[in-house]
Amino acid sequence: MEVSNGVIKKPKVCVLRSAGTNCDQETAAAFVLAGARVERLHINRLASGERALDDFQLLAIPGGFSYGDDVASGKIFANELRFKLVEGMRKFIADGKLIIGICNGFQILVKSGFLPGLSGPAAEPAQEASLILNDSAKFEARWVYLKPAGRCVWTKDLKKIIYLPVAHGEGKFLADKKTLAALKKNKQVVFQYCDAQGKSSGYPDNPNGSVEDIAGVTDSTGRILGLMPHPERHVSPLQSPRKELKLPPAGDGLQIFKNGVQYVKTHF
Repeated sequence: MEVSNGVIKKPKVCVLRSAGTNCDQETAAAFVLAGARVERLHINRLASGERALDDFQLLAIPGGFSYGDDVASGKIFANELRFKLVEGMRKFIADGKLIIGICNGFQILVKSGFLPGLSGPAAEPAQEASLILNDSAKFEARWVYLKPAGRCVWTKDLKKIIYLPVAHGEGKFLADKKTLAALKKNKQVVFQYCDAQGKSSGYPDNPNGSVEDIAGVTDSTGRILGLMPHPERHVSPLQSPRKELKLPPAGDGLQIFKNGVQYVKTHF
């Protein structure tokens, strides 16, 4: 990390990848644009002890098809986090650092038990929800509207409705009634699919059939974020398919990355 007068100028981000990850360069570029230093790191380098999460303040698990999505989307990568890197992950969280999982990364965090983390960051991770096959039984790739809500450091100062692309075949968020009630009570549901007016309208605005239109959740600390849509694919207004007479200064996804970077600058 770059430090000046005891203040972090450029927080350091680990973009963690494996075989099949394919959104790591886009995610790295979004963090660079947000003012961070980024290293794309293969998970084997952490599992072997060659490198350590302690070197970073932010961890990003990007989209793709890790290990070909064999068994289920993100499951093999999730098991590596849970059984090979669990102590490093738990220390990373206990140290107050930030984690974001996008698309396949969201699946990985949920299936490893780090999200939604209802038992708290000190608890042994255990799976409390899942992301399963879309109701349409097909790969859904298009732009969607989202309502930011809840309490999460990554979602500060977002617009009332944002516009991001999705690209997934297993994005249906599913949890039992007790877990859903806890998520709503704790304000851990931080993104919901909606129409252009912010209303719930089912498919195709909800592209996968997620219960409660859930597109993203945070953990009990508000520092770990997982979402199915891809904010790294809308950091520039030129990436949007909408025809706007006056382009905004940035794409809707950039603020998410800026929030993570600014949080580290403020708190470390």
